[in-house]
Amino acid sequence: MDGIFNVLKPPGMTSHDVVGAMRKLLDMKKIGHGGTLDPMASGVLPVFTGTATRFLEYAAHERKSYRAELTFGLRTDTGDLEGSVIAEGPVRTVPDAELEEVLASFRGAGTQIPPMYSAVSVQGQKLYKLARKGIEVERAPRPITIYGLRRVDYDGQKLLFDVDCSKGTFIRTLCEDIAAALGMEGTMSFLLRTSAGAFTLATAHTLEEIGADPERCCEPVETILAGFPRLTVNALQGRRIAQGVATTLPGLTEGTLYCVALADGPVIGLARAQGGRLRAHKIIFIPEVSRDS
Repeated sequence: MDGIFNVLKPPGMTSHDVVGAMRKLLDMKKIGHGGTLDPMASGVLPVFTGTATRFLEYAAHERKSYRAELTFGLRTDTGDLEGSVIAEGPVRTVPDAELEEVLASFRGAGTQIPPMYSAVSVQGQKLYKLARKGIEVERAPRPITIYGLRRVDYDGQKLLFDVDCSKGTFIRTLCEDIAAALGMEGTMSFLLRTSAGAFTLATAHTLEEIGADPERCCEPVETILAGFPRLTVNALQGRRIAQGVATTLPGLTEGTLYCVALADGPVIGLARAQGGRLRAHKIIFIPEVSRDS
């Protein structure tokens, strides 16, 4: 089965566990997930199957949205409640105006240092593997963007907030940084991913639902291509592009990846504009051309 499953990941499973469960449910090996979720986290986890796995790289580039809870007064080695406490401190009640000012300071473009307990690689080694050995290495700040950051609830001990962010943003680290900006220790105590690109919580399916009716839960690969600028071609042009022939088309923007489709709907795949021509990048469909074309 080729397509994308919007899986509602339950807490307690790793993203790799979900992929393993999907392999058993679908009885197939070619499966991958589009963006790691921490074991304690739940929510949207796009899982790609069959030929759709060729487009996994584009899932990781999508915006993501979360609802998270920050608990004040302690910090752990993992950045969440599953880790060991490494620092504790007093908790104070933050006035509304100060809380909003601090949240506002995180909105927009910025940088973030990835946590040691993460899948980020430094000099060819996964950080979490080093962390498990008690090794901490220097990590360079990475650019991120916080598109939206909104308080949902605050009771003096815990802050519940919604965040809309770019790829590569660690919410655990964001929680620690918000707490530090307020002069306290803090750690993430809850995380729910509400969206990942085109995939939302409202359309997510549990593993049980997928097992009961895989075809109903499977979305076409075109779902992930909807975020690319769309370019309509005729059957002859589409076949030439799909067969690797660089094709001249008007109005191309150099370097842009286009979702190329026929006028009647079928998507041919992705093609990149280079030197005024469109060149195949990832193809999923080769149009038929009649002899009269």
